[in-house]
Amino acid sequence: MSTFFLEFLELFFPQVLDYLEPESVTFRDKEVFTDVTMGERYETDLLAEVQFRGEDSYFLIHLENQASSQSNFNKRMFRYFARLHEKFDLPIYPIVIFSYDQPQKQAINSYQVEFPDLQVLQFNYRVIQLNRLNWRDFLNQANPVACALMAKMKIAPTERPRVKLECLRLLATLRLDPARMQLISGFVDTYLRLTASELEVFNQEFEQIQSTVVKEGIMEITTSWKEQGKQEGKQELMLNLLNRRLGELSSQTQAKIMSLNSSQLEELGVAMFNLENEDDLNSWLANSPTNS
Repeated sequence: MSTFFLEFLELFFPQVLDYLEPESVTFRDKEVFTDVTMGERYETDLLAEVQFRGEDSYFLIHLENQASSQSNFNKRMFRYFARLHEKFDLPIYPIVIFSYDQPQKQAINSYQVEFPDLQVLQFNYRVIQLNRLNWRDFLNQANPVACALMAKMKIAPTERPRVKLECLRLLATLRLDPARMQLISGFVDTYLRLTASELEVFNQEFEQIQSTVVKEGIMEITTSWKEQGKQEGKQELMLNLLNRRLGELSSQTQAKIMSLNSSQLEELGVAMFNLENEDDLNSWLANSPTNS
């Protein structure tokens, strides 16, 4: 969302773009809140400071992603709002993306405190509930956020191959740099991982695409998935071999192994038989010509 923040607003809240200065967006560090009574610790997902268009004043856009349905989440949103407002003394535009699969009932979008004779508080926040959105409504949106989030929208089981293909078709028509292309396509592949039978349907529908340019774009994306899969397979194999030879490696060392490229893995495959322990391995990783 930080990478495609303006595109996100353009897709779901174009009215907000009308009164903010696009070049002014600054992302603040995550704010951490502790609920002493419940013994829980929370942190904001994304907090952007933006300038009102044509004015010297600013406001905050607070965006939360909620991957599971939780009771009293509306109360937590109000607590975020109250503490952020107290700390920064700025207007806050609160947004929640509900990305869970179940339940599909309408999520609450407000928090109230009231009495029979008095309404003390009416706090409202914007809600995007993906499992209630129809993916077909976003097919013609030339927007990378639409490409990604279609994968988490309301999808019938039989539609999964079609939705994945449509996500990639849409992505192939956008002019994104390789890094952003990989970010979106990786999201789609993660949340719409097809079974073998679904993959057959995907391939059949792919062959029916008329545009050569779109076909080539989709093939380029899926080829990168295959290459990434091969690379991850090599990393995991090397990690298993090292764990057997040297004992269970620390999480930090494992992360270093999983970041090695193919040539580095080949060099390590030759050198590993001269390593006696994890210290030797870390010394090799630090002094390898490929790593320096």
